[in-house]
Amino acid sequence: MIRTLHRWPGLLALVLVTILALSGAALSVFPAAEHLAAPQADTGLSVAQLATRIQSVFPGVEQIKRAPSGQITAYWFEAGTPGAAVIDPATGQSAASADPNQLLRWLTNLHRSLFLDDGGRIVMAVGAAAMLVLAISGAFLVVRRTGGWRRWFAPLRGPLAGRIHVEIARVVVVGLVLSSLTALWMTASTFDLLPDAEATPAFPAVTSGATGVAFAQSETLATTPVATLRKLSFPNPDDATDVFTLTTDQGTGYIDQGTGALLGWADQTALARLTETIYMLHTGQGAAVLGLVLGLMALGVPAMGVTGTLVWLAGRRGRPRIRANTPASRAETILLVGSEGGSTWGFAATLHKALTEAGQSVHTAAMSAFDPTRYGGAKRIIILAATYGDGDAPSSAKGFLGRLEKLDALPHVSLAVLGFGDRSFAAYCAYAQAVAATAASKGWQELLPIHTLDRQSPQEFTRWGRMLGAAMGLELELVHHPVQPASQSLTLISRRDYGAEVQAPTAILRFALPKTSFWHRVTARGFGRFQVGDLVGILPEGSAVPRLYSLASGTQDGFLEIVVKKHPGGLCSGQLMELAPGDMVTGFLRCNTAFHADKGTAPLILIGAGTGIGPLAGFIRSNARRRPVYLFFGMRHPDSDFLYDAEMQDWQDTGRLAQLVKAVSRNARPRYVQDALRAERAEVTRLIRDGARVMVCGGRDMANGVADALADILAPVGLTPLALKAEGRYVEDVY
Repeated sequence: MIRTLHRWPGLLALVLVTILALSGAALSVFPAAEHLAAPQADTGLSVAQLATRIQSVFPGVEQIKRAPSGQITAYWFEAGTPGAAVIDPATGQSAASADPNQLLRWLTNLHRSLFLDDGGRIVMAVGAAAMLVLAISGAFLVVRRTGGWRRWFAPLRGPLAGRIHVEIARVVVVGLVLSSLTALWMTASTFDLLPDAEATPAFPAVTSGATGVAFAQSETLATTPVATLRKLSFPNPDDATDVFTLTTDQGTGYIDQGTGALLGWADQTALARLTETIYMLHTGQGAAVLGLVLGLMALGVPAMGVTGTLVWLAGRRGRPRIRANTPASRAETILLVGSEGGSTWGFAATLHKALTEAGQSVHTAAMSAFDPTRYGGAKRIIILAATYGDGDAPSSAKGFLGRLEKLDALPHVSLAVLGFGDRSFAAYCAYAQAVAATAASKGWQELLPIHTLDRQSPQEFTRWGRMLGAAMGLELELVHHPVQPASQSLTLISRRDYGAEVQAPTAILRFALPKTSFWHRVTARGFGRFQVGDLVGILPEGSAVPRLYSLASGTQDGFLEIVVKKHPGGLCSGQLMELAPGDMVTGFLRCNTAFHADKGTAPLILIGAGTGIGPLAGFIRSNARRRPVYLFFGMRHPDSDFLYDAEMQDWQDTGRLAQLVKAVSRNARPRYVQDALRAERAEVTRLIRDGARVMVCGGRDMANGVADALADILAPVGLTPLALKAEGRYVEDVY
């Protein structure tokens, strides 16, 4: 619900809020410029002294105004001709023209009303309301994504556009809420929707019958500092019943022009003070620095508009269009999807179509949209859930498990869970298993026992569909054709072979960068822009399932590099190991932001074995800033599979690699990376206590051994790998 509330005002009012933000940012510069340019009055200068100086230069002065910036303007008549000037308070002389700035006037009219008078003001008020909804709903989405208000600035994962969108939002959201609320208040004031804030005293009966009092003889004018002046209006000298009208920060009063006596006074009301404060907050008048800060924050709006649109478009590309999606309140079958990369949505679309053709009313939505209060006609809920990382919820399932834990089973509603994963991972379908276990503990009726799909097997999906159909009393034949990402041809330009002596053929394969369009480079789509640690998907001949390899290079390297080990019976690895320079394969790129080296300066502890060295070597190669990097590398024998042996010494000599610790398993005294870590426990502990980030890449067994070793090493100082993971300081890329 919150995501929908955030998405549609953003998309529908994008142009309007962008105009508001950009014009507001431009207007924020003027108060600061005016303050810098305006001659400022001395601290002790009184209104009486200022009026005396101005009247001596401009005898026909009728009004003196002081702006919140400190700029003083005088208005007069001379020989029947009106005049105005910015005044130097030290002399009373003209310091600059008082003619309005045409650019300021143009921007103000654009910002307030789009040059459309009252109708335009209403339109811009709608824009301000949309911005307020976006800011508040966006704040709740940030909290949902980061895991709580206290983790507002927690590290992010996900595609670049989404991370930029949230990073900007985390900084500017307070300013946008403030600007939106003040804009709506000012609009309400313009249309007289608020009580009258002005308080003026009743006009006095003047009995002195005199005129021409010297300003210094008026105690009120002599004791009022110019710093508090708003406006001083002069009386008609030919009318003894007319008076001076003085307006200050404290209120408004009338002064006898013959005696200088204060004839009446009204303090400024609380509502007037509030209105003035709101005006100051919105315009920056009287608070130039705050205005500039809010203006800078407003510049985040167009940036968030662009990144938000890219996120929305990426979501539409990654999520197939669900046709005939029955409203949740009328659907008999609720189909909920938990997906990280988008492929699970393809299976959901196939299931939705088959159930609809079988006569079922089906509502398909993300697991994060789980809301049983809307499922009035539901008879069953079917959950298709992938697993992210080490058993975490995928992006479209955030918050689902927590809501399920708080909810008792719905009567007459049964549940089926289908998990998607890869059996080579220890946390195979762990999230789906957790969902099924939680539902069972809450007493949900089971439509089918939990079932899992290994590597998105279409055949297994078909078998599960038949079981689901039998449970529902339907003939259900699910034929799913996975839609692969757009692929490009990759040409091998070089290879280096290792491992033959230890019966583990391994190669570093380097491919030329495929040609990409300017748009793909700007939007980081396809091979337009990638980083070390991202994944390249290779679709082997004779298979519909791609194999993913971690990249040892980034776009800045000018090539695409992976490390491949030939597995017995491995279809993809076998084909890759047969490539010669000039041969081509087909591949696609998949972002893997969870395994990117951060931009910080804290030390990196890189731990890998075998082909896991690929992205770790890429991190070292790209370490142009010479941050401290410590590499623990496991190999069978240095004479056979010391991958990147030619580069290691150069990286150390140039400061890209601070220390290399080798762990050789085919030796007189076999040693693995976990043994190497224990041998360096004092240094490892010191680095981690100093803020080091740990990055592990390689086989699951190796990663488990590393986690156990680090748990032992860090126990004496009260740290654990789990705690480091929660801080984003322990990440894995394992297979």
